[in-house]
Amino acid sequence: MGKRQEIREKRKKQSQVQRIVLIALVSLGALLIAFALIYPTLQPVGEVITAESLPRPQADFNAMGSPTAPITITEYSDFQCPFCQRFYLNTEKQLVESYIATGQVRFIYRSFGYFIGQESGRSAEAAYCAGDQDKFWEMHDTIFVNWSGENQGAFEDRRLVAFAETIGLDMAAFNDCFDSGKYRDRVDQDQLDGRAANIRATPSFIMTYTNSQGEVVSKMIEGAQPFEFFQQEIEAALADIGQ
Repeated sequence: MGKRQEIREKRKKQSQVQRIVLIALVSLGALLIAFALIYPTLQPVGEVITAESLPRPQADFNAMGSPTAPITITEYSDFQCPFCQRFYLNTEKQLVESYIATGQVRFIYRSFGYFIGQESGRSAEAAYCAGDQDKFWEMHDTIFVNWSGENQGAFEDRRLVAFAETIGLDMAAFNDCFDSGKYRDRVDQDQLDGRAANIRATPSFIMTYTNSQGEVVSKMIEGAQPFEFFQQEIEAALADIGQ
């Protein structure tokens, strides 16, 4: 074998070795990426806290209370918002007992889209999917009692599926709804409607009613106000209505 031929063979072998090394590195990289994607799904979802069962009079998907109630309160909320959780824990039950169960107020929950982050929108979608099985409020309560921080994984998809199991949903139907993004457009529309109503933060509430002169009145209530604040506003509205 001549010198030139020997050099060519040597370069050919070096090229083959480099190709093998490159393929090995690419394969190793692909395995590492796959592991990084799969590893989180192998971790336990953690403890799921069961929510206290609260009465939801005349519950209808994301609404409760009489459809003919003289006052409607629409909440714009974010499941990741600690002040929204505070309203749920400290005020909502009294509001239900004092005004919603009595037929004076109809209450509607709406999300505020992906306001705080990805988990905000996905948790809202999960609640709407639960609503397909008449368990919107059970999912609503379960999500709130399992809050543990904003964008910290408390409401990642696997956790939301675990919540659905906890409240006894038909999981095949829930997964079909949740995985398909059935309510993504609705969640996006919630935020658009909220911004059009000048919602700037969560929770915010829009109270509407028709007064004794036949005029439609709309009033904004901002923040996780105590029950006494809502009581004052509702009583004033009832007086304006003539009740």
